[in-house]
Amino acid sequence: MRGDAKRSGWRRREVGAALALLVAATGRAVGAADERLERWRAEWPRTDFGRTTVPLAEIRDGGPPKDGIPPIDRPLFLPVASPPGLDEREPVIGFGLGEDRRAYPLRYLLWHEIVNDEVDGLPVAVTYCPLCNTAIVFDRRVEGRTLDFGTTGKLRRSDLVMYDRQSESWWQQYTGEAIVGAMAGRKLAMLPARLESWAEFRERAPEGRVLVPENRRLRPYGLTPYAGYDSGRIPLLYDGPLPEGVPPLARVVVVGERAWALDLLRERGRIEVDDLVLSWHPGQLSVLDAQRITASREVGSVRVQRRRGAALEDVVHFVTFAFVFEAFVPDGRIEG
Repeated sequence: MRGDAKRSGWRRREVGAALALLVAATGRAVGAADERLERWRAEWPRTDFGRTTVPLAEIRDGGPPKDGIPPIDRPLFLPVASPPGLDEREPVIGFGLGEDRRAYPLRYLLWHEIVNDEVDGLPVAVTYCPLCNTAIVFDRRVEGRTLDFGTTGKLRRSDLVMYDRQSESWWQQYTGEAIVGAMAGRKLAMLPARLESWAEFRERAPEGRVLVPENRRLRPYGLTPYAGYDSGRIPLLYDGPLPEGVPPLARVVVVGERAWALDLLRERGRIEVDDLVLSWHPGQLSVLDAQRITASREVGSVRVQRRRGAALEDVVHFVTFAFVFEAFVPDGRIEG
């Protein structure tokens, strides 16, 4: 009896100590969260942190301050026929409306992430998140207002969090949704674009134009600050769930809530599902491999189109990483 009472006393003390540690840890976490929110409020006095669509705890500081990664607000272009010094295999975001076709090289987007532009009269934001390898073009108009975008220096699920200068609301790049601020819950329309090689764009848009920097010495363009990232084992600044049976940094092709492994598409060359046609061909380099982009390994180019009668039309899609698809489409499945 006496031994049982002693063991019972030990258990009570152990449980009490564990609870005390839990309370202390919770208190520290809450204190740290409160301190971070106060710091954000001081940095972002115009942002309404009382309006959110996601838990603020999911957003983390990425390192740079507000616009520490400076967007391009006055984009400068040269005709495709004027050589900008790009390697034939370097990736560009190819986008066009009407006869206005433009290429946005990733060697510049790596260092700026957002280009506020106007194509054929339409205000657009051309964006690239290196940690997720997501290249997305948005219509900048929301409910009759034209927004201009910058970088917050924050990340959610390793993905770029943008902000609009009109309300200073925060926007998730992968979804195009405002997640914090007065615009919370609004969504930007995504527009079809291609992540293709410079040679491919030049061939299909010989009358097009290509983005060039105003100051070529502003950043070490042609080098990547993410050398070796896409051959690593784990994503940077990410603490969410990882996909099962697929390397987190394996590339996948995403259309809505469906995804296909890039390796599968590369092996087959072409995949047709319902009215979708996915194709892969060689000739494009990674910008997340060797420090000098031109020394990087090839990943190839993807084209995703939808059948419209006898014609094929480009479809909004991402060539991103498996962990990104898992983070934003947790119930989705990667084919292959």
